[in-house]
Amino acid sequence: MTDQVTPVHSDTSGISDTEGIPGKPTSASRTTLSHIMSHHDTNLLGTVHGGVIMKLVDDAAGAVAGRHSGGPAVTASMDEMAFLEPVRVGDLVHVKAQVNWTGRTSMEVGVRVLAERWNESTPPTQVGSAYLVFAAVDADGRPRPVPPVLPETDRDRRRYQEAQIRRTHRLSRRRAIMELRERRAAEGFDD
Repeated sequence: MTDQVTPVHSDTSGISDTEGIPGKPTSASRTTLSHIMSHHDTNLLGTVHGGVIMKLVDDAAGAVAGRHSGGPAVTASMDEMAFLEPVRVGDLVHVKAQVNWTGRTSMEVGVRVLAERWNESTPPTQVGSAYLVFAAVDADGRPRPVPPVLPETDRDRRRYQEAQIRRTHRLSRRRAIMELRERRAAEGFDD
């Protein structure tokens, strides 16, 4: 099976504000950030602090979002940050990020975190993963349109479909919470 670039951009209304913007393939903004962990990065247990890993994740994802959108992009949310294995001092950490999905002004960026010993030639181990949503903004901080992402491989297309599911869940969760707050307010609860 050949991997063809297939535009799959859509939003909830089915009408795109970015129809005039040419799409970009997934590979155009994919990036890897690598960093050797030091004693300054540790927590009280002697392993690398989760916040240090999260900062690297946000940095790599932000670079990808900015590259894809062609300008500034801000973190709107982080979903499903999973820490799978501890990271140790002396580990060479690779943070791999790519745009999985685009809306009119937002992008989901998927991130995989890998670690290997700095002085060994063993394959890296996946130690974490996360999904972040970025909003492209103009100079005044207002949302601006982003190019549609063009998945290139079967893996890219799977990631795009999974990102749509996560977006549906995020929107559904937000609606349910707002409805609950409105009901509680109508019942006189002062949260």
